[in-house]
Amino acid sequence: MIPTLIEIDKDLLMFLNSHFSTYWDNFFWMFTSKEVWIPLYLSIAYVLFKNHGIKGLVTLLFFGLLVALCDQISTNVFKEGFERLRPSHDEELKYLVHLINGKRGGSYGFVSSHATNSFGLAMLSSLLFRNKAYTFIIFAWAAINSYSRIYMGVHFPGDIIGGCLLGIILARIVYEIYLRVITRFIVISHHNKRLLKSGLAESFGKDSRIIFYTIIVMTGTLLLAAKVMLKLVA
Repeated sequence: MIPTLIEIDKDLLMFLNSHFSTYWDNFFWMFTSKEVWIPLYLSIAYVLFKNHGIKGLVTLLFFGLLVALCDQISTNVFKEGFERLRPSHDEELKYLVHLINGKRGGSYGFVSSHATNSFGLAMLSSLLFRNKAYTFIIFAWAAINSYSRIYMGVHFPGDIIGGCLLGIILARIVYEIYLRVITRFIVISHHNKRLLKSGLAESFGKDSRIIFYTIIVMTGTLLLAAKVMLKLVA
């Protein structure tokens, strides 16, 4: 059963990774960069502090806790525990996969830390804001960010799926702990006391729009930048 799944995983990788172009090389190279998304992280921090003042630091600390858990568990528990080679280091595939700028990543790939972090952030923030449009946009961002690792030839689809599930599970755990802590710092109206989760969401109003507008603007900027880079090279 396991060998069959591994072969399917490899075949799916080769199919997805074989569809590339210089334009999308430029786009995904930028999209997958952590530094490019600093405006997104700043917009999340802005919404937290705008609505909860200095007490927003508590929520920000829980985001930090989630990122730390995603990083450490995906790397030290899964990558070091399973020791599954990335396609870019697999003897059978490393000369067949399409890489960008020769980037191969570390030796092991299960699970993808990019996917774990991206889906962890998407899950925790969507639970916090509970806005349908925001949820769609942030999970679309997480999906593209995760897919970029397949496009770049540094992760198998199975690595991505595992990372997505791990990120979602960790975010759910962190959120449940957060609910038990945050009421000591944030006042929830009497009307929403019995519905604490919706009360927290309402305390942010519609400001989550700021975050998904940031994602849309940044993605559009990267699409244009990739086109400009393509013309410069030509």
